[in-house]
Amino acid sequence: MSNDADKARFLSRIHAKEAVIGIIGLGYVGLPLGLTFAEKGFKVLGFDVDPKKVTALDNGESYIKHLDGARVAAAAKAGTLKATTDFARLTEADAILICVPTPLTPQREPDMSYVVDTTRAVKERLRKGQLVVLESTTYPGTTDELVRGILEKTGLVAGKDFYLAFSPEREDPGNPTYKTANIPKVVGGFDQDSGDLAEALYQQAISSTVRVSSARAAEAAKLTENIFRAVNIALVNELKVVYDAMGIDVWEVLDAASTKPFGFMRFNPGPGWGGHCIPLDPFYLAWKAREFGRSTKFIELAGEVNVEMPHFVVQKLLLALNDRGKAVKGSKVLILGLAYKKDIDDPRESPAFELIELIQKLGANIGYHDPHVPKAPRMRNWPHLLEMASQALTPELLAAQDAVVIVTDHTAVDYALVAAHASLVIDTRGIYREPRSNVVKA
Repeated sequence: MSNDADKARFLSRIHAKEAVIGIIGLGYVGLPLGLTFAEKGFKVLGFDVDPKKVTALDNGESYIKHLDGARVAAAAKAGTLKATTDFARLTEADAILICVPTPLTPQREPDMSYVVDTTRAVKERLRKGQLVVLESTTYPGTTDELVRGILEKTGLVAGKDFYLAFSPEREDPGNPTYKTANIPKVVGGFDQDSGDLAEALYQQAISSTVRVSSARAAEAAKLTENIFRAVNIALVNELKVVYDAMGIDVWEVLDAASTKPFGFMRFNPGPGWGGHCIPLDPFYLAWKAREFGRSTKFIELAGEVNVEMPHFVVQKLLLALNDRGKAVKGSKVLILGLAYKKDIDDPRESPAFELIELIQKLGANIGYHDPHVPKAPRMRNWPHLLEMASQALTPELLAAQDAVVIVTDHTAVDYALVAAHASLVIDTRGIYREPRSNVVKA
């Protein structure tokens, strides 16, 4: 086929908003992306293996709490966003955007099974002229090596018969300022034409794009963003432990340091890292670096510090109960917050689950309250934890606990009520700045 002519036709369809957008994975990344394209006038066809999600979208219902349900209802009514479990319909899409998870194995190595399985599904329906874009956060080379290798088993050639690019998701659930449409989109193509088409496509829906020279550069950019955060979170977590030993309140220190108008960027400590990016992505680069005979000392050290934080919190809980003449075994402990960050319903990789497991192993009776997570889902890394339901936060519930552990600092929680009725509060989020006899900072 003629690359120039075919590229020109594709660009024309993009600018006329005639190109059909296929999005694989309708979760926290794929659904907001699909809605954004639909709201810009594109026909979007979403693919997911979960029929419940498909049914909800067909009914105009949002299953993601922080996502405005009115947007989903409007897209469903207009017919601009449709969903299906039938991957045979991938042939209908001009551009296929892959938004699937990239977790870690128990050995903390990249688990590429979702990307591999999805790419194989695309391979079975790949046709000439389609654009395939990977959005899942991953190691540099995934697009060029893994995805391209699978797709080219069709006999079609990337850059000649089909287009291939990488554009990392940058979702920040619950952020009131930055949504999909106004977060700059990094785009890198396998080749020039692929990059041009991917950039042109995203420019129709996203306020600005950031073009880089290759898919590898785009993959590295996303990892760098999250590694930066992981290392700095580890730094303040380490400072928290050191200052605690010195009798210094790390939150007071950070408040003071934050007044400097230059040369300081604030990161807050916590009970451990959480979410679908920070606890996972640094290890993707560390794993890939070993292929080149390089070590990633900062990344691995940050990982060591951050994974120890739940143990630090449990130790503070043990000591605090001991000071009150109580054993952990048989104690009632309430976890405040199951989501990995405040004011959202996303529990992925939340440190709350690690804390629950550690405390349960010590023999305590665990309950939780989270206004955004009414029922604890079964998690990939903690499938053995029993499903629990959020308990209403009442004076009676708080008074019945031997300890309350604040894990997620949701705005909707009445922390004055907690302090007034709980005999012991383990504060991992700096909620209480003034000293209280029943509050221990961890």
